[in-house]
Amino acid sequence: MTILALISNRLASAGPIDVAFASLAVWLLLKTVTSARRHITTTKLRGPAGKSWMYGVGRVIEESQDSGSLFEQWEKEYGHVYTIPHALGSSHVILCDPKAATHMWARDTMIYDHPPVTKIALKNAIGEGVLSAAGESHKRQRKALSPAFSHSALRKVTPVFVQAAYKVVDAWTSQIETADNGAMIEVQGWMNHISLDSIGLAGFSHDFEALDGKKSTIGDILDMLDSKPSKTIMLLFMLGFIFPWLINLPVERNRMLARLNESMEKISLELLDQTRREKEHIGVETRSVLGLLLKAENIDAELHLSPAEILAEMKVLMIAGYETTAASMTWALVELAKHPDTQAKLRDEVTQINGDPTYDQLHNSLPYLDAVVHEILRLHPSVPGLTRQALEDDVIPLTEPIEDATGNMVNSLTIAKGTLLTVSINYFNQSEKYWGADAKQFRPERWLGEEGVNAVRAKELQGHRHLQTFSDGPRTCLGRQFALTEFKAVLAVLVRAFAFELRDGPSTKVELTRGLLPRAKVSGEEGLDVPLRVRRID
Repeated sequence: MTILALISNRLASAGPIDVAFASLAVWLLLKTVTSARRHITTTKLRGPAGKSWMYGVGRVIEESQDSGSLFEQWEKEYGHVYTIPHALGSSHVILCDPKAATHMWARDTMIYDHPPVTKIALKNAIGEGVLSAAGESHKRQRKALSPAFSHSALRKVTPVFVQAAYKVVDAWTSQIETADNGAMIEVQGWMNHISLDSIGLAGFSHDFEALDGKKSTIGDILDMLDSKPSKTIMLLFMLGFIFPWLINLPVERNRMLARLNESMEKISLELLDQTRREKEHIGVETRSVLGLLLKAENIDAELHLSPAEILAEMKVLMIAGYETTAASMTWALVELAKHPDTQAKLRDEVTQINGDPTYDQLHNSLPYLDAVVHEILRLHPSVPGLTRQALEDDVIPLTEPIEDATGNMVNSLTIAKGTLLTVSINYFNQSEKYWGADAKQFRPERWLGEEGVNAVRAKELQGHRHLQTFSDGPRTCLGRQFALTEFKAVLAVLVRAFAFELRDGPSTKVELTRGLLPRAKVSGEEGLDVPLRVRRID
């Protein structure tokens, strides 16, 4: 009789408590065996000591205002690939080597994938769409959505972004007219509203009317998620790398995410039903996101999407379109308020345009606007880092040899199945090694002419414009060009119309805080208000 059969016979006659303890024992045995195999197989690497067994250095990283500098400090001490202690004695391999990071990104969704805790969190928030899919499913979903983000599609929706910005111009002008010395305006909320209305109109032909003061459940919940960063959920997520089920605990933040999911699903179903009726009445196909999704729901479609996938795609576009661009535009206004010379130089450029900026002008005729936007994306990425788990054993090449924990020089890393690997986007975007001595400074000129990135080692980095902000490989951000177009259109309109100053002058300190994604806030104050003094440009 085999051991498995013996265990099965014993469990058949056991009570529920015995079964529970036996199951726990088997689980612990499997965890021990797989952990031991990873430890034996994976290249032994050097790295910092943990601050605690419970959290390793994970909590230090999460609470840091400048996580990129932490990774940079460790890279200088331990080499361009090292290991850090994480929750409950676990570890993550940190890739600060561009060749190693490129290798992992190129195999994303196939050999590397989201860790289980991330998959559960994504499923809870948006369902099983392109953001969480892997392998052939991911490839199919991405291909079905790609036409909605083509240059031709974005040319058509650029006026949506411009008109949203003009609504803000009108509203702010009204406030300024009743003020003596410009108006104090909380800009982050307005950027949230621009983003919500823009993704609604450009993606789904639906106006959330946030800029007109209309309340929406989706907008309200997103604002609450951003304004109430939770240390509890941060700690649960860290521990979730070991016990993924922890991310399902009914804490307040998870209840809000469940409400958000329900609200987005309700509006998505309404929009789909409305678009189906319009299609039947008019009989015209559309290349909008909704049109492509309706085409893909046809069971005979080459790139068929299931009803659950269609809803998930709509939800991910709502969240991504709201969070990432709103945060970036807020940081842009803050940095321009800090740097009046840069603001004036940008205004000089955008005022040369007669009429509304077009898609082609935004991307081909405004080099300083492009430089400002990419400098914001470099210094303030929407996601500070990404972690993947190896689905099988792998060998990762290195740019140059490193010294491992045994003192030997190695040219590659042996990675065992189940190993967690992290790429710090902040590190690659802001490392002095790649961007020069002024890497931490806001200097758009680094993107221009002879002073461009070719003058430093940043040219060795893969990714859009040598940035990791949009990730890379099969999971590189599908909506990148959408986000860049909206960002540039809104910034061009606002800077042409207004001048921005920090609320309390140069002494005003704005810091990073953890909302749904990293957000700007005034240091020492509650909430996510970012008040700037705004003056009208005649």
